[in-house]
Amino acid sequence: MNKNKITLSLAAALTLGMSANTVAAGFQLAEYSATGLGRAFAGEAAMADNAGAQFRNPAMLTYLEGTQVSMGAIYVDPNIDVEGEVNGTQTKASNIANSAVIPNFYLSHQLNDKIFLGLAFGTNYGMETELAGDYQATQFGNQAKVMSIEINPNIAYKINEQFSVGGGIRYVIGEGHFGAALPNNGPDLKYMEGDDTAWGWQLGSAWQINENNRIGFNYRSEVELNLTGSASGAVYDLTSAAQGKKPSASYAGSMALTLPATAEIASFHQLTNKVAVHASFNWTDWSSFDKLEASIPSLYGNNPDLIKEENWEDNYRLAVGTTYQYTNKLVLRSGIAYDTSAVSDEHRTQTIPETDRLWLSMGAGYNWSQSLTLDAGFTYIFAKDASMNEVDPNLGQFKGETTGNVWLVGIQASYRF
Repeated sequence: MNKNKITLSLAAALTLGMSANTVAAGFQLAEYSATGLGRAFAGEAAMADNAGAQFRNPAMLTYLEGTQVSMGAIYVDPNIDVEGEVNGTQTKASNIANSAVIPNFYLSHQLNDKIFLGLAFGTNYGMETELAGDYQATQFGNQAKVMSIEINPNIAYKINEQFSVGGGIRYVIGEGHFGAALPNNGPDLKYMEGDDTAWGWQLGSAWQINENNRIGFNYRSEVELNLTGSASGAVYDLTSAAQGKKPSASYAGSMALTLPATAEIASFHQLTNKVAVHASFNWTDWSSFDKLEASIPSLYGNNPDLIKEENWEDNYRLAVGTTYQYTNKLVLRSGIAYDTSAVSDEHRTQTIPETDRLWLSMGAGYNWSQSLTLDAGFTYIFAKDASMNEVDPNLGQFKGETTGNVWLVGIQASYRF
C-alpha cells in the first residue's frame, strides 16, 4: 500500500465495520506480553518481569539489570455472533471476528547505574472481521481489517533507590480496509483501504515505597492520524453522477482520527517470600471519539461528510492478580479483570458491538537457566450480551444483540545477557 493511503479505511472500519475481535475497550488491544496475560495484566505499570515491562511503564527499565531480550506472541480466538432483525427480516452472522496472532519484541540495556535504555515492538490497536454473504445486514459492513505496529524507543533514569522516571517516543504504523455491500452477495456500496503513520509519546514513574511495596504510573499520549487515501463504490458513484460528473474508479479523501490518551496506576505488594499481589486501574479517553467526518473534495467540496455519530464514553479497567513462587524455578500467576464498555446502551450499534468484559487468567513462568525464562499465559473473556438498535434513513433499521467470548493463549521467552 502507498503511504498515507488509509483514507476512510481505519475510521470506516471502526464505525461502519464489525470490529468485534478487539479484546480491550473500543478497538484497543491489551495483549503486549504473555507474561502479563497470565495475571490478566494486573499491576503492569509496577511490574518488571522482563524487557516487555517498558511497554506499559518505561520507568520499570530501571529494575532490569544488564541487557535483556524478550519476545513472544499471543493467539486470540474470538467467538462473536450477531443476531437480529434488519428491515423486518431475521438474520444471523456467526464467528464474525477472525482469529489473530499478536507478536511482540523487547530489548533493554543498562547503560550505567542511573540510565537505562529500551526498544519495544508491539501493538495497541487491531481488528479483522468478515460477514457471510447470506447475512442480511451487509449494507452496514461486510468486511473490515485494521493492523498496527508500534515502534517505541524508551529511556529511564533512576533518581535514587526509591524513585525512577522514564519516557519514550511512539511511532505508529497502521493499515486496513473496509467494505460494505448489498445483501446476498450484491455489489459493493463502499470499499476503502489505506495506511498511515503517526507519532506519540509516553511517560512513566515508579515509587519503591519499601522493599516489599511499589507503585507505578504511566501515561500514553493521544496519537493524531491524518488519514488520506481513496474510496470507491456505488454510493460515491451515485453522488458523482448526481453532480453531472463521470464516476471514477476511486475518490481521494482524508479524515482526522485521534487514538485516545490512556493512563494506568498500578501497585505491587510482596506479602511473603512466595506470595505477591498486584493491581491496576486503567483509564482511556474514549470520550474524545464523538464523531467521524470525512473530506472528499471531488464530491463534497469543503463540506465534511459525516460518517457516523459515535458519542463514546471514557473506559475504565480494574485488574487484580497474584504471583506464587512455587519453587526456585517455577512461578505461578493468576488474575481477574473487569473492562467496561466504551459505548453506552443508548449509543451501541452493530457496527461496533462493544460491551463489558470479564477476564479470568492464569499463567506460569519457568527459569530454564540463569539466563533463560519461559512464560505462558491463558485467558478466557466473558463478553456481556449486548442489545442494539440502529436506524439509518438510507439503510433501514437493525435491531438485535451480540453475544460471544474470547480465548487467548500466549508464550514468551526472555533472555538475560
